[in-house]
Amino acid sequence: MQITGCVITFNEQARIAACLRSLAVCDELLVVDSRSTDRTRDIAAGAGARVIERDWPGYRSQKQFAIEAAAHDWVLVLDADETLSPALAGEIETLRRRGPGEFAGFSMPRRWIYFGRELRFGDAGRDRHVRLFDRRRTRFGGHEVHERAVVRGPVGRLSEPIMHDSYRDLADQRAKLTRYARLMSEALYAEGRRASWLQIVLNPAWRFLRAYLLRLGVLDGWRGFRFALLDADYVRRKYLYLRAQGRTAGFRAP
Repeated sequence: MQITGCVITFNEQARIAACLRSLAVCDELLVVDSRSTDRTRDIAAGAGARVIERDWPGYRSQKQFAIEAAAHDWVLVLDADETLSPALAGEIETLRRRGPGEFAGFSMPRRWIYFGRELRFGDAGRDRHVRLFDRRRTRFGGHEVHERAVVRGPVGRLSEPIMHDSYRDLADQRAKLTRYARLMSEALYAEGRRASWLQIVLNPAWRFLRAYLLRLGVLDGWRGFRFALLDADYVRRKYLYLRAQGRTAGFRAP
């Protein structure tokens, strides 16, 4: 079972080295870079990765390109702000030796590191994704943002986590969530979806209450509160932008 580790990047010089080091379990490292202006490509090449430069088409399309460009049919996909935990790398090495059996892919938990500490509850505590799969039976689906691997065949479950340290600071988190809200609103609008004022008011409130109270984000202290609050604000912005697009010809969210 040979594996290519795939990572898509743009200006990730601060994090790409750690991401690639964690993928040492893979037989090939592939980085698809959307024309970074920092040292991302040099650092990736220095870490032994094959680097391809390509214009940015969106998260889903760039990841689909990456898995098609991989040398091996089994691929392990990470974002640049993620690393395999040592325990997960060991679990994958065991899987490599014994083979995948009947499975076409494997899901694994993802643990959020949020301002220096792992979130154990709320929506973040329930995060699980398919990241290791046979590309011959998998394509990336969903929208260009919040894409997901869609596997044709049985999916096994790995128990050890990916570690996700996404936000450098509060400004970075707000900027990312604003960008995601805009991209999602544009995708929903293209599908014919529209937003009502009830959705703008009720959907963010439900997102916060579900994460903070029903899923016990309160137990993560101030980090759990802030994570749930900003995630709810992302939902509010998404529906506000969608509402504006439906009301104003040519509107583009900032």
